[in-house]
Order: sequence, then C-alpha cells, then structure tokens
Amino acid sequence: MSHAQPPVPPAPAAPQFNADLPHHNRPRLRPVRGFPLQAQSPDGKTVTLLGLADARQISDKVVATSPAAQLILPKMDGTRDVDTIVAEVGKGLTRPFLEGLIAQLDDAGLIEGPTFDAMLAKVREQFDASDHLPPASTAVFVDQILAQHLGRAPTDADRDEHGPARLRAILDTFIERVLKDAANPSLATLPKAIIAPHLDYPRGWMNYAAVYGRLRGLPRPDRVIVLGTNHFGEATGVCGCDKGFSTALGDCDVDRPTLDLMRARLGDALFACRYDHEREHSIELQIPWIQHIFGAGDSGRFVPVFAALVHDPSVNNGESYDGKGVALQPFVDALKEAIATLPGRTLIVSSADLSHVGPAFGDQKRLIGDDPRAEPPQDVRDLRDGVIRHDQEMLELIKQNKPAELVAAMAWQQNPTRWCSTGNIVAALMATAPAQVELFNYSAAIDAQGMAMVSSAALAIY
Repeated sequence: MSHAQPPVPPAPAAPQFNADLPHHNRPRLRPVRGFPLQAQSPDGKTVTLLGLADARQISDKVVATSPAAQLILPKMDGTRDVDTIVAEVGKGLTRPFLEGLIAQLDDAGLIEGPTFDAMLAKVREQFDASDHLPPASTAVFVDQILAQHLGRAPTDADRDEHGPARLRAILDTFIERVLKDAANPSLATLPKAIIAPHLDYPRGWMNYAAVYGRLRGLPRPDRVIVLGTNHFGEATGVCGCDKGFSTALGDCDVDRPTLDLMRARLGDALFACRYDHEREHSIELQIPWIQHIFGAGDSGRFVPVFAALVHDPSVNNGESYDGKGVALQPFVDALKEAIATLPGRTLIVSSADLSHVGPAFGDQKRLIGDDPRAEPPQDVRDLRDGVIRHDQEMLELIKQNKPAELVAAMAWQQNPTRWCSTGNIVAALMATAPAQVELFNYSAAIDAQGMAMVSSAALAIY
C-alpha cells in the first residue's frame, strides 16, 4: 500500500523591487555591519560573500551579496535614485542587480521605509509590554547547556524544569575551577564596585567567576547598579534603563529609588534612548551572577538593579558624542548622590570588555599562524604581545585609580586596541573614589580561526 507524500511547501518568493515606492527608488541605508560569509556556488565551490546585518539589532535578518556591493552601499544615502547610483558606481553595475539588492535590503529592514518602521514598532511594543526585559544572550546559553545535558533541543517544559538548576550548577562549576587553588578565594567585605567581563560565558567564564565567586557569603547589597556598554544603540551619551531584567533564575526588579533619583536629577534625557537596552547584552550577562551569588533573600526577591549604558569619554572629553545626550560628569554626580542618599549598601558592577583586535574588527592580520597547532610566527606573537602590553598599561592606571589619565591615554592613542568599556570603568571609579583597586585575573580569548581576540579582567574596587 502506498502512502502519499506530504506536499513540499513552495520556497518563499524573492523580494521584489517596486519603482513606485519612494524608499525603493531612493534607498537610504540604515546602519549595517558587514562580515565575510561562506557559501557554495552552483558548481559546488566555496565562495566568500558579503554578509550585511543590522548594526542596531532591530532586525535579525541577514542579506548575502557580492563583495562588490561595498562600492554601492555608500551611495544609498536617500539623495540618489536607482539610475544615478548605477551611473555613479559604473564598473559593470546593472540596474537589475541593484534593484534586487534594494529589494533584499528592504525585506531585511536594512533600508529606511515601512518594513523597518514596522520592525521598530514591534520591538518598542515588546519593550513597553513588560516591567522586565526578557533574556536573550543568557537564554541562548541556557539552551546550549540544556541541549548538552539532555542530548536534544530543549522544550519550554525542559527550560522551566531543568533550566534554573543547570544554570546554577555551571556557574558553581566555573567558580570552583577558578578558585579551588586561589590564595584568596573570598573577600572580607563587600567592595564598592567590581569589574567583570561581558563576554559570552564560554569565553569569559574565568573572569566572571574570579570576581563573583569571591563575593559568596558576603552581606547582600540593597541594590546593584550595573554600568554597561552601548554596542548597538542610538544614544550619544549615557543611556538609562527603566526596566528590570528576567533570566532563567527569575526576575530582578528595577531599583525604583535609584531610578527615581536619577530621573529627578537628569530628567527624561537619561531615558530618551531607553530602547537601546532591548538587545544589549552587557547588562543582561551580569544578572544571573547577581541572582546566583546574592540569592532571593528573606523576601523571596532578588536584589533590585538599576542599569545604564555609558558612552566612551575619550571621544569627546566626556561629553556626549553630539553634545545633546547625557554627559559623563553629570551622570557620575547623580550616581554619587544616589549612593550617598539611599539607605543600605550599593554595589556597582562595571560590565567591561577590553581590547578587540583581529580581522573580525577590521585588522588585516590573523591572530594565529597558518597551522594553528604550531607556534605562531614572530609577527603574530608581536601583535598579541603588543595588545597584552597595552592592556596591562591601561589596567595599571585603573589599579592606581587614575580615571582621568585613562581617558587621556585612550584619547591621544586613539584607542588603538578598541577598548569598548572605558566609559563604564571610568564612571565606576569616579563614583566610588576608591582607596584600593585589586586585580584578580586578566585573560584574552582568541577564536580557533584567529579572527578575533577579546580581552577582559576581574577586579574589585574598595
């Protein structure tokens, strides 16, 4: 007896160009990031394409196109129509190719227009619908460890039943591996602040554990203020968050007294770009550690959190990039007032990664040799040693509590290794006026292909 096969669903139709649409005829490209994308040609050969993704992370779609499109994209500024772009680029560019590229970009929300507007409206609607931001990076991590534990993709029921316990277990494993032979595995008192990475856990676990593990058993703070890095958002200065955060372990409420005081001092300008927090990982990655280390307490609630993203003060001497956003010094002044005014203990978490080098960040040289099993050649070793040496010089300024000198050094050197978190490190130092800064660990992670090296450190500020 034969069985009829279910019908194969048709492939989705390719996006179509429409000359009657103004945003097609005069495309205006949104902020995008490009990256090499490996693909197979019809004859089975591997080719390298140009991948384009949303630099603001509003859209999660990716467009794959010819690397030659790099000549086209700068022309998509909203002032040129399709024929003008074809004429100005030349070099064999045809109108049908450009029309197809515009249609793909529009479908992915990478040019301004109704498609992107709808995506943005949905993101903001989701943001406003809850008092807590949902997990993103940490949810992916929990799915990974559950899949490893279960031997299959986890279901929602798996996440509810096993997620919290597995997450706690692996955080404890990280801590035990880092501190089992440490001479000082715990601190005597709660520090004023800590510096921890915001790398994904598989690359940054050693430094997360090196600092958070030492806080176990200490008095629980009454609030935690997490200062992060604005990787994808639109804010030109400090960007506050009026939400709490959710993870597999539960909800961290926003610390309402801190929120109210910061709003009263700095006004709505601090929250003008609050949607920047929707897809920002530098705050979220600290939350499970805060929940796990300090627990839910007698009230059954985790320590409340106030979060803000701090811009790079070396770019415009602490002012916002355009002079319109919240500058560093007023934010620090308000933060110091909050710490001094509000009762109980406050812990500041500076969520900081340091250097970002390698082809993934625009450099020409890979960070490993042609044979990854062999000792890298001298020029590669010199490059890596130079990054580490620069990091150590900058970390020494942090240990000496010299935030102004750190900003000045980054400014005159033009941040040669792309430290991404100078702002929140400096804000933590300025807000706490520490007597001592202690470095527990420094490390740098390099991917297997040598495309990216990201460094981070674990420190306590007393």
